[in-house]
Amino acid sequence: MARLARVIPAGVPQHIIQRGNNRQVCFGAEEGMKAYLNWLKEFSKKYSVEIHAWVLMTNHVHLLCTPQEEGALSRIMQSLGRMYVRYYNFTYQRTGTLWEGRFKSSLIQSEHYLLELYRYIELNPVRANMVDDPGDYSWSSYGCNALGIDTELQTPCIFRLI
Repeated sequence: MARLARVIPAGVPQHIIQRGNNRQVCFGAEEGMKAYLNWLKEFSKKYSVEIHAWVLMTNHVHLLCTPQEEGALSRIMQSLGRMYVRYYNFTYQRTGTLWEGRFKSSLIQSEHYLLELYRYIELNPVRANMVDDPGDYSWSSYGCNALGIDTELQTPCIFRLI
């Protein structure tokens, strides 16, 4: 049976989750996280996807983003996934899949949920007992969204009702 097409309208914020296959580690070192974020920045510009919030955990990724064109979200995640899996497999001398199927996406339909989602994403390392303060975790958008640290990756989210 064919997969159902995703509903990804342009201009609507989306929550993206991508997990490691069988919840395995997909970020084994800081170099991998740096590479992932660099490709995320590159592909977000190439495919016109605004990135508002992110967190890279050891075995999964959360993104809050808004595609500006139809189909842009699928293109960015496909390109990002391919580049990172190629990098990861080469680095760790392995083959095969890294991600657990397709990424999951959810439309953000209210400003209240959008704010809750920012908190959920950026407090993920605290809830996982990796750090006590979210500002101590380098692999999330907390620094730019809460502390005003400048980055080329992050774009503020301007919420528009659908």
